[in-house]
Amino acid sequence: MTDHRRPVKRSLTIRGHRTSVSLEDIFWNAFRQIAEEDGKTINRLAAEIDEGRGDIGLASALRVYVYERAIKRDQT
Repeated sequence: MTDHRRPVKRSLTIRGHRTSVSLEDIFWNAFRQIAEEDGKTINRLAAEIDEGRGDIGLASALRVYVYERAIKRDQT
């Protein structure tokens, strides 16, 4: 059984630079689904989130983005 609570290191390429984030499966899967729904690659969506994340870490910014999208979805 997969432990969805334990973060797993994932690789991304943002503006030509390789980076990694540690995300739980539940956030990674939701992030991939959002990118697909929006017709974007995960790297492109990550780059967009990266541009506006301010001083928080990329993994945290991705989690917040996924959460905010879920909240918006529930409100419609």
